[in-house]
Amino acid sequence: MGPFEIAAIALIGGFAISGYKEFNKRHAREDSKEIESLRSELDKLKSRVNTLETIVTDKSYQLGDEIARL
Repeated sequence: MGPFEIAAIALIGGFAISGYKEFNKRHAREDSKEIESLRSELDKLKSRVNTLETIVTDKSYQLGDEIARL
């Protein structure tokens, strides 16, 4: 193996590693966006459940339910 072949292999290897690192950075950003979206949706759902719990545990709601059963 001559010095030019070694230099070519080193350059190709360097470009391959650089490309792989860039690919991983972009993939991580996409995952981060998806995680943030899921967290936002989870917060909204928690808020809705909290509201529903408040409505169901309200005494006027329970009274209306009892009247409806009569």
